[in-house]
Formats: sequence, structure tokens, C-alpha cells
Amino acid sequence: MNSEPQCDVGVYRVWDLPVRLFHWINFLAVISLFFLGFVMLYKKELGISSLEAKIALKEVHVIIGYVFAANLLFRFVWAFAGNRFARWSAFLPHRGLAAEGRRYLQSLRRGEPEAWLGHNPLGRMAVAFLYLLLTIVAVTGLVRAGTDIYYPPFGALVQDYIAAEGVEPASLKPYDETGVDAGRLERMKAFKGPFGDIHLYTAWVLLAMLVVHIGAVILSDSREGGAIISAMFTGRKYLRGKPVDAADR
Repeated sequence: MNSEPQCDVGVYRVWDLPVRLFHWINFLAVISLFFLGFVMLYKKELGISSLEAKIALKEVHVIIGYVFAANLLFRFVWAFAGNRFARWSAFLPHRGLAAEGRRYLQSLRRGEPEAWLGHNPLGRMAVAFLYLLLTIVAVTGLVRAGTDIYYPPFGALVQDYIAAEGVEPASLKPYDETGVDAGRLERMKAFKGPFGDIHLYTAWVLLAMLVVHIGAVILSDSREGGAIISAMFTGRKYLRGKPVDAADR
């Protein structure tokens, strides 16, 4: 891994502090959510059977999910205010991206990979897809937080909808049909089902993409240098020659 600057290596400030904080908060949140998700998914096999434990797991999952969603929202807001490597234009697809991708692949085949300060064309496509997956997981998770355990931002609306006539909505408890209108409860269950499926399957795709992402970063760092991994701690990349996207500096 070429992570130490040498005499012909330029030092470039790329990732600003907010982007680096987002990256590591997101990493910790996602790992925690996956762990809890696996526990919930295989709770029977793990010997977890009580309703209290089931609800507690979901509550912790949702609380960490709030951190995850708030962090993602912050990243999207920062895409309007950060440096050029943090902005929307740095990771959304643009005209000419396919041609850049072909050129980058050709450079890999030659054994002389192009150096990029920001994401290389393949990395750019992957990051855009990752943000899409993260957004889907966040939105569907918030919906299920409301329908499953009546947590914000949709929990109060769900309670208002399914409460039987004359019952105080706030008195309803998760997985307890006391005081619930049976017909509306069934409609709510039908509504929330697809959100749960999308949440689960998107999480599996996200997990696969994260494995690919980590592998690609390690491979790219070993082949191209640039200290890609340490750059997410220091914000600095070390590159030989002039990076393809250096003209915009």
C-alpha cells in the first residue's frame, strides 16, 4: 500500500472534515444496524422469544436508525456547502461519465491507472448507487418505525388511524391489539408489508455493495496509491503526477 508521500508525490486536500465525520458515523451506524437486523431476523434461532425482547431490539434498532438517517440528511445538506469533492456534482452521474469510465478501465488494463483526486468514474457510479440504497433504507426504516412500534415521525399518525372509536391513540401499545380497530389494523398491515420487504432486500443489496466497496478501495489503494483509506482520516491524498480532475482545483 503506497500511503507515504515520496519525492514525486503531490499532497492534496480532498475530503473535508464534515465528509470524513459522515463517513465514519455512517460506517458505525450501518454496522450496528446490520448486527441488530441479523439478531431480529434470526431471533428464534438465537432463543429470543419474549415480546419485550422483540420490542426492545426494534427500539434500539430505530434509535440507531435515527442517527443513521440524520447523518445521511446532513451529508445531503453538506453537498450544497462543502468543497468541490463534497458537492452533488462530485458523485451524481453527469454527461460524459460513461466515456470517463471506459477511459479509466483502459488505463487499468494498461497497468497505468489514472489518478483522481475525488472518486474515479467507477467509484463515482458506486457511490451514487450507495447513496440511493442508503436513502431507501432510511425512508423505509422510518415508515416501519412508525407502523411497528409507533415511533416518530409517523407513529402518532399510525396510532390515530388504527385506534378504535373512543380510544386514546397514545394509549395503544406495539403488538397489542387492545383498543385497535381490527379493519384498520389489517389495512395498516397490508400497507406496511411492502415497506418491510423493500427495507430488507435493499439492506441485503447494501451489504453486498459495502463488501464490494471495501474490496475496491483496498485494491485501488494497492494498485494506484493515493492513501485512499488514510484519506478518510486525514482528508489528504498522495498522488504521483497530475490527477485527471486537478484542473478544477
